[in-house]
Order: sequence, then C-alpha cells, then structure tokens
Amino acid sequence: MTSPTSRRTLLGALLAGGALAAAPSLPRSAPAPRHPHHPHPAHPAHPATRGTGTLYLGTYTSTSPGGTGIGVAAYDRAAGSITARTVVTGVENPSYLALHPRGSTLYAVDEQQNGGVTAVALGDGFRVLGTRSTGGAGPCHLSVHPGGRWLFSANYTSGSVAVHPLADDGSVGERTDLVAHGSPAPGPGQGGPHAHQIITSPDGGHVLAVDLGNDTVYTYRLDETRGTLEQVSYAALRPGAGPRHLTFHPDGRHAYLACELDNTAVACGYDPATGTLTPGDPQSTGTGSGTSYPAQFLVTGDGRFAYLANRGHNSLTRYAVEDGGAALRLLDTVPVGGDFPRHTAFSPDGALLFAANQRSGTVTAFRVDAASGALTSVGTPFAAPAAVCVLPV
Repeated sequence: MTSPTSRRTLLGALLAGGALAAAPSLPRSAPAPRHPHHPHPAHPAHPATRGTGTLYLGTYTSTSPGGTGIGVAAYDRAAGSITARTVVTGVENPSYLALHPRGSTLYAVDEQQNGGVTAVALGDGFRVLGTRSTGGAGPCHLSVHPGGRWLFSANYTSGSVAVHPLADDGSVGERTDLVAHGSPAPGPGQGGPHAHQIITSPDGGHVLAVDLGNDTVYTYRLDETRGTLEQVSYAALRPGAGPRHLTFHPDGRHAYLACELDNTAVACGYDPATGTLTPGDPQSTGTGSGTSYPAQFLVTGDGRFAYLANRGHNSLTRYAVEDGGAALRLLDTVPVGGDFPRHTAFSPDGALLFAANQRSGTVTAFRVDAASGALTSVGTPFAAPAAVCVLPV
C-alpha cells in the first residue's frame, strides 16, 4: 500500500506509540438520550423523519490532530445539520463502532498493538463497561450478531478474527474463538493476511470475513452455543485486489465489494444455503486511473442504488443496481466535501448519508433523492478531528 495515509502507514505510527492528540475534539456537554437501534436503513421513499437523531463518531486518539474518544453529536433529521454534544473518553483509538440490536450498548474497537473491544452502556450516562482483548493487533472492524449474544472483530495487523460473548447487560465476555487467516497466500506486496471486516449474512446463517492481505472473503458458520467459527468456504479475488468491505443487497443474494488496492468495485452473488460468495468481474469506480482507495459501499433500503466512498478521489460514486442486484451501472461521482472519506452511513430512514472524512477531520451530510438516488450536500462540514467512523441512530 503506497498511500502515505493508508492504514499500514497509520498503524505503523500507532503501534510505534504515536503521541496522544493535542488538538481539541468535540466539546463535552450533557449526555445524549438513547435512541432505538435500526440495523438497516428503511425504504428511501419514506419521507424524512422529523426531530433530532444521535450521531456516534469513531476517531483516532493516538494521532495529532486526533480525537479524545467516541464523539457524540446530534443531527437534524430534516436539515442534516450536526451539533456537538459530548465525548466518551477512556477508549483508545475507537476507530470503528457498532450498536447492539437492542440499542442499549455501543461497541468500539481499540485499534492498537494489543487490540481490544470495549462496551459502553448508553442508558446511564455513557458508562464504559470494560474492555476485552481481541487476541490480535490493530482491530479495525466489529459487528454484533443479530441475536445479540456474540460480538465479532477483525484484527487487521495480525490477520485474524475473534468472537466474544455478550452478557445481558451488554458487557463483553472473554474471547471464545480466534481464527487466523493462514491460506490462501497473501497477495502481491502483502506481508501477511489483513482481516478488514467481519459481518453476519442477512439471513443470519453465516459470518463473512473480508481479508485485504489475502485477497479473500471467508465464510464461516457460527456455533451459537460455543461461540466458535467453522470455515465452510472462501472466495478468492484477483491477486492485488485488496478487498476491504462487503455490503449486502437487501435481497440477501447479492453483495458488493470495495477493493482498496486495485481501485475497483465487484458485484457478487451469494447463496444463503451454502454461504458461497461468487465475485463477478471488477468494475470502475469512476475515479479515473490510479488507486483511489475505495473504502466502503452503501445500498439503499429498496436496493435500487449503491454508493461507494473513494478516499483518494474524495468522492462518492453513485451506481444504479440492475439485473435483480447482480449488476452495477455507474451513474456519476459527487465530491464528498472533505478529505479522505473513510466511512459512510445512512440515517435510519435512509434520507441522509453521512461521511466521516479522516484527513480533514470533518463529517459531511447529503440528502438522498428517493427517486433518482442523487446526492445533494446539506448543512456545513462538522468538525471532528480524525473522524473515521460515523454511526447515525
């Protein structure tokens, strides 16, 4: 990876013990109220919800400038404007966030040499419930199983995925499994596996892990009694693709891969019965020649449009989803209004799209047109140092 701000370069600084951020982050204020969890965006044809939502922000605390913890902000559901509320401190490098299905607990990775996952209770003033080791280095992604009893995490630096049990109060138990991605061999220029994402399939039957270093997506079956993973298949991308994040179509039979290193998008077929993922041909991101480090896909709730965040190009690519989810047709690219869009997310009603822009330390917002999928910038960029994850509820 050649980008000076790539994950490998950043992790090198973090693992070498980079200085804690001196720049100010979000101001502290009264805690935000708890909101119900929405695991998937609603149909985008629904009118925008009125009132105020909560925006949780993942940051790096060991960079300068950087954040001081998990940011908490409010956003206007109609206007898209964002207002700072508070910061949850006591979590080092909470670079990725996930919410429990009940909406009562927030989880964050601790992206550092001795990686961890931390639980934060949302109902009593953002109380940190504790941290557990992931058994690896540089965890960069986590997700909660739909049943709410298991937490998955991906250790980027050490190329492994971990499973932790979740207690009734949302706290994280000791790790029940750790699976290293030993084969196939790493892709060109890669020193080893780099697990970048782990998610549950929409039907709940399988767990999929995306490994950038091995150019592979692994499919596992979860033993829900013991909390262990059994590999059932894997899908190999072309060498050097660098798959980063997988996003499912609402039909549960198709998915889309953002390939970071070869600057492509890949539409995949998925068989829920077997967990087999079948990648299609690589497609253009609309960003021109060179590597733009595509970060992540979003798909609208009705499955008609998909959006890809491009960090080097600082844009959002809009695709029309065709052939029942099997094909992507490139429509256009829209400037993201910030630098290095690391992560994007829809508001629960699907009417707003938020982007966390790492280099500029901002969050930008867009109105999503229900009929055309067109994006329109709304509000003004919200200052959030080293913002790398955005979670609206």
